[in-house]
Amino acid sequence: MASDMASRGKAHAPSTAAMELLQTLRDGNPRTRARLAELCGVARSTAGIRIDELIKHGYVEEEVDAIYTGGRPSSRVALRPRSRVVLAADIGASHARLALVDLLGRVLAETSTGVQIDDEPEKTMRWLVDESRSLAASVQIPVADIAAIGIGLAAPIEHSTGRPINPPIMPRWADFDSAAWLHKHYDIPVVVEKDVNMMAVGEHQARPKESGNLLFAKIATGIGVGIISGDRLHRGEQGIAGDIGHVPLRRDVDVPCHCGNRGCLEAVASGPALAAALRELGRDANTTSDVVDLVRSGDIEAIQLVRQAGRDMGEVLATCVSLFNPSLIVVGGTLSRAGDHLLAGVREVVYARSMPLATQRLEIAQSDPSTNSAVLGAAAMAVDRVLAIKR
Repeated sequence: MASDMASRGKAHAPSTAAMELLQTLRDGNPRTRARLAELCGVARSTAGIRIDELIKHGYVEEEVDAIYTGGRPSSRVALRPRSRVVLAADIGASHARLALVDLLGRVLAETSTGVQIDDEPEKTMRWLVDESRSLAASVQIPVADIAAIGIGLAAPIEHSTGRPINPPIMPRWADFDSAAWLHKHYDIPVVVEKDVNMMAVGEHQARPKESGNLLFAKIATGIGVGIISGDRLHRGEQGIAGDIGHVPLRRDVDVPCHCGNRGCLEAVASGPALAAALRELGRDANTTSDVVDLVRSGDIEAIQLVRQAGRDMGEVLATCVSLFNPSLIVVGGTLSRAGDHLLAGVREVVYARSMPLATQRLEIAQSDPSTNSAVLGAAAMAVDRVLAIKR
């Protein structure tokens, strides 16, 4: 398998100039050769050489216009979305999702399974490999056409190595090299990011015109923020930018956190923290989903706890707003499915504590679950790697 994939990758390696031209077709809109030359700022003959190279390697094709008006038939160059496909994986403390995605970011097939925090990472990786082959077979795509893999993990990821470093909610994954393990089966690029970064990229893909400066706030088993700055993902020096779950709250809380400190936002406002608080009140709540179900059923104590979690989240996000001045904050994660109560708490504090100029055009919105931002972001990063674009 690995040797076949390696030889395929070497055979399909257009020049950098050709790949730069390909970027103009990533929106899915076909264009004439003349228009592509104009957009790339090169002579038509130069553009023609690059287009022919892309056709040779299977990335694009020419479409003859259906309406014939006499003379030489005109044609347009179009991206072949299924010429390559990528795998996009979202792996959390309790779930794993996997999708097969084309070069336009369209999901061709997907699947999911439950996982446990104490599972060995190899178990999840074996599931990923097995299911990737099943997904490819289900849409009649050769496994050799899988060109890259994007993986989001619910853990701090050292960007230079792609390895989780002291992950509080996924301790068995500490220092696990997902890329190296997968290279035993796929000799293709593997992109590993913390899941909230993938979600931020996914939200930016879904609404590019309004999210050039975006914060994606995830609140589930863990809490974190993904940052899009100037239309690009901001990771920081080591890749841990946005790890707000372990910022201490100002209100007097002395709750121990699994990071070793006390009074962290995650120790108070995460799904497991709220479930524990509800159990003390006699409710049957063991998971974040149980908390969401209680809120949806109208349980007053659950609603109050979720509203306060929103306020606590808002306290930390207000500081982020002053520091970063985003145009959009998207709140997502399992707990966001509790409805308006969480979002109302976030808005209450952010709008009250931030400077008026910072909130003048600031929108705070809930993530649309149908967007599946983690998978969309993982796919976008994998496609970028296939098409030689760095984020």
